[in-house]
Amino acid sequence: MPRETFTDRAIRALQPKAKRVDYFEAGGALPGFGLRVTPNGVKTWTVIYRNASGRLRRLTLGKYPLIGLADARKAAHKALASVVQGADPAAEKQARRDAPTFADVAREYIAHVSRQDANGRPVNRSWREKQRMLETDVLPAWGARQARDISARDVRELVDRIVERGAPIAANRTFALVGRVFTWASAPDRGLVPQHHNPCRGMERPAPENERARVLDAEELRAVWKALDGEDAHNAALFKLYLLTAQRGGELRTMRWEEVDPNGGWWTIPAERAKNGRTHRVPLSPPALSSLRALPRIEGSPWVFPSPRAVSGCRENIGKAVDRIRKASGVDFWPHDLRRSAASHMTSMGVSRLTVAKVLNHVERGVTAVYDRHSYDAEKRQALDAWARRLHAIVTGESAPKVVELRSA
Repeated sequence: MPRETFTDRAIRALQPKAKRVDYFEAGGALPGFGLRVTPNGVKTWTVIYRNASGRLRRLTLGKYPLIGLADARKAAHKALASVVQGADPAAEKQARRDAPTFADVAREYIAHVSRQDANGRPVNRSWREKQRMLETDVLPAWGARQARDISARDVRELVDRIVERGAPIAANRTFALVGRVFTWASAPDRGLVPQHHNPCRGMERPAPENERARVLDAEELRAVWKALDGEDAHNAALFKLYLLTAQRGGELRTMRWEEVDPNGGWWTIPAERAKNGRTHRVPLSPPALSSLRALPRIEGSPWVFPSPRAVSGCRENIGKAVDRIRKASGVDFWPHDLRRSAASHMTSMGVSRLTVAKVLNHVERGVTAVYDRHSYDAEKRQALDAWARRLHAIVTGESAPKVVELRSA
């Protein structure tokens, strides 16, 4: 191991040999500090030391001349000082290099929340929505970055961009999800990021959140319905079913053909997909059935609303479609407003609140809910058929028949 008195002039004068050569600084002020010169002339600063277990380790400090002699000495001094305190800087550097990216962490998190219980049901029924949120906003920004390097500033920039595009509630939901991902990943038994590393901790959610009570009036419903003419068949049918069935968007977008009985006029949402964990039978009015029957089926896809990008996926992300429809109609709305509007219009027609709650698949509380096992199928069908007639009258401009209060069982 040749030794050299390191000066900039001496280092520049070192010529490559047929084999790699390690030069160490003469004088011993920084033991192990050296310069490696490869046969192709690359010069790299290194420092050699023994870790706490006595193993010989080499730490690469950087290439010359990008890192000059003075900076290389400072880096070597810092590394050797940490070794005295029991650290292993080479191992720590390797650990940082091998640390999982946020995409790795997100993939493991989704695998965790989508796993099935003993009955074959996902332990987290909203895992698909979590996956959609990550794929829509988070992974494009952070996917290739190491998760341990994500900072509070990164989080703030991410959620602020979502707020700026006019989606404050989505920003809040994304913020909450990112926090849950980091809390899960930093658990001691996982160690995907350093323990307690959660850049969301101590931050305020990006936007104030008030309960939304937006209900579209007849003119707005007509404008939105007309704007659907500019969408492809699947998007148009999806948004029509938001109104005609009054079901949750996540359940609509993940509808499978096997759940639809076109002859009986039913759509059965299985318990594992229903938000409240209970199987829900949705009556399909004639217009709803007509919309479904007109849809082209994609070979090999089980989905009623397949992803336009992959046969294996459903149409989870409809943000761009919403933007187009809002612009074409001139109506400020979000998809959930359509469900709320359908429910509100049904009650204004005289449909009992109990029946509307059954249509919406809301969970009842109290003793009555325990003993009431009536299916309400007839009442739900009567309500949705009446609403379909009223909606038809609204979007066509025809007069609607008078609707009296529907009798509940």
